[in-house]
Amino acid sequence: MNSFASASHTRESTTPLPFSRLRAPAEDLYPRLFDAILEQRLDADSRFTEDSLKDMFGVTRADVRRVLTQLSHEQVVVLRANHRPRVAAPDREQTRQTLHARRLAENTLVRLACQRPQADDLKRLRGLIERERLAVEQDRRGAAIRLSGEFHLTLARMAGNVPLAHFLGSLVPLTSLAIARCEGSAHSCCAWREHLALVEAVECGDASKAGMLMNRHLDHLEQTLLGSALEPCVAG
Repeated sequence: MNSFASASHTRESTTPLPFSRLRAPAEDLYPRLFDAILEQRLDADSRFTEDSLKDMFGVTRADVRRVLTQLSHEQVVVLRANHRPRVAAPDREQTRQTLHARRLAENTLVRLACQRPQADDLKRLRGLIERERLAVEQDRRGAAIRLSGEFHLTLARMAGNVPLAHFLGSLVPLTSLAIARCEGSAHSCCAWREHLALVEAVECGDASKAGMLMNRHLDHLEQTLLGSALEPCVAG
């Protein structure tokens, strides 16, 4: 077994990843607020406060504060004392470094996931892909981008290396924000299909194929965010 994976790892030792660590009722607010950001209903130029978000989403100010703090930890929202919250605006170099770090992490994580594919995990991944596909069909771009990121975090959790999975958790939301800021409103249908191919390779335990597919998937994402891609933005 790869030395990155602990032989004594058990499913119970895996701690939640960023997309699922908030407790009710804030856990329902997180995807709604993140989707609003990814759909650019809230963007870097928006002027909002905890109170305005409280009224917008019909929740308590404490819930808003918890979710804003979470998004701040993920570098999606910038919080400064005596200033309004604002949505981050990652520049090209920050995006380039984030994608480079993701490639290093996900190449290892997807290969580790191939060593321990379990039926419940694979079912969860396929469920996310189906929700992503439906979001694309319904033109819910923010939800599609968020679910795409959640797919990568769930796949990472399968690998059994908690520190590396949490590291990826610090990169995926920032990538999602960069995707949302891409020019053009069309959302590619390619991402969920690429995710499905990844799941099939992991289910077969084919680490070589899974690694190749992950690299190709990240190549498409990098071309979209950093290159002069002709195709619309994909979800990462």
